[in-house]
Amino acid sequence: MVFGRGTRALWVLVSHYHVPVTQLRVLLVDDDPLVRTGLAMILGSAPDIEVVGQAGDGDEAVGAVRAFAPDVVLMDIRMRRMDGIAATAAVNALPSPPRVLVLTTYDLDEYVFDALAAGAGGFLLKEGAPQEIIDAVRVVAKGDMMLSPGTTRKLVGHFVAARANPRRMRAQALLAELSAREREVVTAVAQGKSNAEIGTDLYLSEATVKTHITRTFAKLDVTNRVQLTIFAYEAGMVTP
Repeated sequence: MVFGRGTRALWVLVSHYHVPVTQLRVLLVDDDPLVRTGLAMILGSAPDIEVVGQAGDGDEAVGAVRAFAPDVVLMDIRMRRMDGIAATAAVNALPSPPRVLVLTTYDLDEYVFDALAAGAGGFLLKEGAPQEIIDAVRVVAKGDMMLSPGTTRKLVGHFVAARANPRRMRAQALLAELSAREREVVTAVAQGKSNAEIGTDLYLSEATVKTHITRTFAKLDVTNRVQLTIFAYEAGMVTP
């Protein structure tokens, strides 16, 4: 009986022990105070997200990253002094940099690609729904890429049309390094499919899909799905 009472007491203690939710620390960078206020309200509604600081331009952003040590930076592109592209590069040059999620107003803004090349973890349109912004922060914080739905093909196509020609031969040479299965996976990634969708289409497990993607990263010297998508367009695997 003593053992039973002790066991119940232990269960009650454990059941009432509060385990705090690990919060994602977010820094907002935008030259419009109203936009920053709105984003702070949206993100503040999520129990696992904390807005730890704000900055009005890219120059302030670099200092704010050092001061607040955020996990994710929401970065506007067009700002005074240092713009979001230069700021993204500067932030990624810091030791143990946070992930950067770029926000843009325009769905055909090639500056977004400059930001992604500078190390951003993805982009969203500012007109996206509040839940999309919250979900994007979570995705980017995990190290995955986040692209605004419905704009990927247009944005990549716009970028490739302007810049791909000098690099097309190199891309096609690298393409020869990929196996047939790896080419299928790259094409599916460029079409905006998730790992689960790719696995279903190709009759592969998600773990196998991830393995193929990791191998293509190494072979093509890219670090994320956006760069992999750009490669696919440059190599002619998909068309805008």
